[in-house]
Amino acid sequence: MNTNQIEALIGLTATFGILALLILPSVIGLVRERRIDRQIREAQEAREGVPAQKSSSRSTVPSTATWYAEGRRSKKLVSS
Repeated sequence: MNTNQIEALIGLTATFGILALLILPSVIGLVRERRIDRQIREAQEAREGVPAQKSSSRSTVPSTATWYAEGRRSKKLVSS
């Protein structure tokens, strides 16, 4: 190999190296997105097998209006 061929080989190697550095973040992002999509899909499939929870079995928290009304009732009982 003469000097021109070696310089061409070095230039070609440098060009491919820069190209790889530019493409690498995109490939990493693509692989990551596919992994996340697969996890979401698996979670949705697992969730489809679980029966829905009935509204009567959920714990209920009293509303602010109920809390306020009960507070006023207890004050009336104490003051009378």
